[in-house]
Amino acid sequence: MSVSTHVLDAVRGVPAAGVAVHLTGASGKGLRSAVTDADGRVPDLAGELEPGVYRLTFDVAGYLGPDTFYPEVTITFRIAEAAAHHHVPLLLSPFAYSTYRGS
Repeated sequence: MSVSTHVLDAVRGVPAAGVAVHLTGASGKGLRSAVTDADGRVPDLAGELEPGVYRLTFDVAGYLGPDTFYPEVTITFRIAEAAAHHHVPLLLSPFAYSTYRGS
């Protein structure tokens, strides 16, 4: 099983490079942190995770600045199939965000 993410800046229409991303388990235990690359991606945030509930937290203020309405975005998702790839994209703007189950 693997987890990846892709952050897109919906206002500028470009990948959001340099966004800090933190993966935690349901208990809040930190599992891994990374920063999006020039294409706004973290291609391999985690491997070998058990089925369960996990959270990705994105440091939005670090990317958009301290005046953004959402200083951080946390996406809670469930891994049901340990062998499956899980891609969790984030579309980002100063006053809105959206996510979906990617492929």
